[in-house]
Amino acid sequence: MKHKYVFFILIAFFTLQLSAQKIMSPDEFLGYKLGSRFTRHHKVVDYFKYVANNSDLVQFQPYGKTNEFRTLSVVFVSSKANITSLESIRKQHLTNAGIENSTGLTDKAIVWLSYNVHGNESSSTEASMLTLYTLITKKTSYLENTVVIMDPCINPDGRDRYVNWYNQVVSNPYNSNSNAREHREPWPGGRANHYLFDLNRDWVWATQVETQQRLKIYNKWLPHVHVDFHEQGINNPYYFAPAAEPFHEVITDWQRDFQTQIGKNHAKYFDKNGWLYFTRERFDLLYPSYGDTYPTYVGGIGMTYEQAGGGRAGLGIIKADGEELTLVDRLTHHTTSGLSTVEIASKNTSALNTEFSNYYADKKFKYKSYVLKGNQSKTNKLIALLNKHEIAYGYANGKSVTGFDYEANSKGSMKTSSNDLVISTNQPKGKLIKTLFEPAAKISDSITYDITAWSLPYAYGFKAIASEKLVASTKRPLKTVASKVTPNTFAYTFSWNHISDSKVLAALLQQDIRVRFTRRKINNSGQQLPTGSIVVLRGDNKHIANFDQKIANTANSNNKKTSILNTGFSDSGPDLGSSYVREIKNQKIAVLAGKHTSSLSFGEIQYFF
Repeated sequence: MKHKYVFFILIAFFTLQLSAQKIMSPDEFLGYKLGSRFTRHHKVVDYFKYVANNSDLVQFQPYGKTNEFRTLSVVFVSSKANITSLESIRKQHLTNAGIENSTGLTDKAIVWLSYNVHGNESSSTEASMLTLYTLITKKTSYLENTVVIMDPCINPDGRDRYVNWYNQVVSNPYNSNSNAREHREPWPGGRANHYLFDLNRDWVWATQVETQQRLKIYNKWLPHVHVDFHEQGINNPYYFAPAAEPFHEVITDWQRDFQTQIGKNHAKYFDKNGWLYFTRERFDLLYPSYGDTYPTYVGGIGMTYEQAGGGRAGLGIIKADGEELTLVDRLTHHTTSGLSTVEIASKNTSALNTEFSNYYADKKFKYKSYVLKGNQSKTNKLIALLNKHEIAYGYANGKSVTGFDYEANSKGSMKTSSNDLVISTNQPKGKLIKTLFEPAAKISDSITYDITAWSLPYAYGFKAIASEKLVASTKRPLKTVASKVTPNTFAYTFSWNHISDSKVLAALLQQDIRVRFTRRKINNSGQQLPTGSIVVLRGDNKHIANFDQKIANTANSNNKKTSILNTGFSDSGPDLGSSYVREIKNQKIAVLAGKHTSSLSFGEIQYFF
């Protein structure tokens, strides 16, 4: 009988071994050695799909498309038991944040590895394939109590812009001389996305489709640990945590300490290989819209890892010290730090869960509520941002509130209305709210890596009070405007007091509708028209079929209110036929692009249009 059990155990063992052997390595799947060429994005996605289809330790999930229709995706990597229970694990994890309400909690570490946010910092996507393969073939012990979420490329459009260019110009064999053409990436470079936005500054603002789609799945998990893989100048050693000062004050002592533990774990492997590295320099944790800070402000351990290389490095380049830096070197370093991250997380699951829960349980905020007063366009714009981050809000009840007055920069009060927004810190993402709404961030060191001012009431132009008391509020659906067809009116008017009004103007002009604007205040038909108001005269638009319907459709599609004027004779101010009511011509605008222009500025203007 014992022999029969031994036989079955051996069969099971060899079955598992054969299953592991069936998974091709990246080299075998791609048909070339990793690091010998750059892999186009679709082949990376194909490899991740292939592994998921052939391993019960991996689950593939697409989460969106880029502007250029490339697939955005993640894979979940864990033990077979964990993969079959992913939704249960997710809900248990978010119970520690007060977002879900599961019972029977178990300690699992959630680690998210994000690769290639800057498209021409391309070694990390190559490393993602090797990291995935190593996890499921050699490091399965890490996966028993850890769920690893891997996004192989945050910025596929930028990556393929770089990779396609490089593959066009590279020599065979490659030229490691830094003056060679293959080390001189042309404008605009592959760093940014389709609209030339730097996606590593977009986590909070979420202006780009990549960020908007990623936040939906990220907020479903809120991992304990998030790593953002980057590259820097070719002559720099590798950088990993702990980060530099300043740290934002919402970051806990434990978050800081665990960064040090992670860094020491990396150092063990880097020391063994004689690889140089540095920590606690240059890359701070302050501005909230990075791939290391945003995850930190929602309870995780957010980190940037920086490998020497970038768009200049190619397949290999001679550095200032005379040594060659190869793509193989770069992807090997990133693979090592990624695996080390998973290892240290798997050894600290209990502490990660406890401290994650403590982060969300801490409600010690000076300001309990932020009350904001602005026009409906500003309010709608801010609500859209709050929704992207799953931040709850309500509306004031008409009473006065006192506290810090943002306009006066001192204590003040404000009479509220039912249209004023109230955002309370008494919710799971209270610390993110504090970070985004605080009047001024405390800075321990005056030298920072990037932006130091971002307070949303100032950024969006609200009158605002930060109250030390919890302000009562009421939840209700977002207000929508329904404009109706109104035949035989003399003119329609639109406000001009928010950037979103430019979308209405553009939509009108694109339909060949003639538009005017007021250069003086006007009182007409019971309507007060401030200077700058948009006026659309029926008499100007006899050439437009279904004129009234097009006006109503344009207003409704932009959630804008239109008012009606019954006559050209004004009660006060200029009449509508006055030269003070001037036509806006549909302009033809040129924007310069190419060498000697800022690619980021060009992309911003293109995106705005």
